[in-house]
Amino acid sequence: MARIVITSGPTRQYLDPVRFLTNGSSGRMGSALAQATLELGHEVIIVSGPVNVSYPAAAKIVDVTTTQEMLDATRFAFQSSDGLIGAAAPCDYMPRQIESHKLSKTGEGLQLSLIETPDIIATLGASKQPKQWVVAFALETEDIRFRAIVKMSSKCCDMIVSNSAEAMNADDNSVEVILRDGSIVGQLTGPKPEVARGILFQIQKHLVDRHQ
Repeated sequence: MARIVITSGPTRQYLDPVRFLTNGSSGRMGSALAQATLELGHEVIIVSGPVNVSYPAAAKIVDVTTTQEMLDATRFAFQSSDGLIGAAAPCDYMPRQIESHKLSKTGEGLQLSLIETPDIIATLGASKQPKQWVVAFALETEDIRFRAIVKMSSKCCDMIVSNSAEAMNADDNSVEVILRDGSIVGQLTGPKPEVARGILFQIQKHLVDRHQ
């Protein structure tokens, strides 16, 4: 049995006490991956941003809000785990300055200065131990396979799952599962629970079994 961390859902980066930047990630893929992982007999820790979906009762849930909180919680859980599946869609940017009061309309518009948030998968991929593995998700709008392979290399991942923006907040998904050498070991389309089982089959075969 492996101990596997799964990141899921979006994160939020607040502009002021009530407004925030985020994206349309629903957490459905993360929930489906957790269920598929549990069905294989593994232990699951889910680090989740704010979502409305239900996660499997057998999984341990760690709730977070911001990208930095997700990084901190995932890093802590990953220290004592065998693998990481990065299915979350963390917010990539945050305001340079967070206002302590609600911003009011002035009639002149609002200009935001944004900076990048930490890259969770790249950070943990670069620091993983020899017996640990990392799987990333790559959601792109163009050159999907090429960009996924580039991300896998830059983030020190062992496998990447590429999909398109149509997967966000949808019931179905269409993905390619790509190994570090660039070989495509799975092309899966269908409801997210079905796709998740196909992804976990490849993770079990190429990563879990080989690292035990």
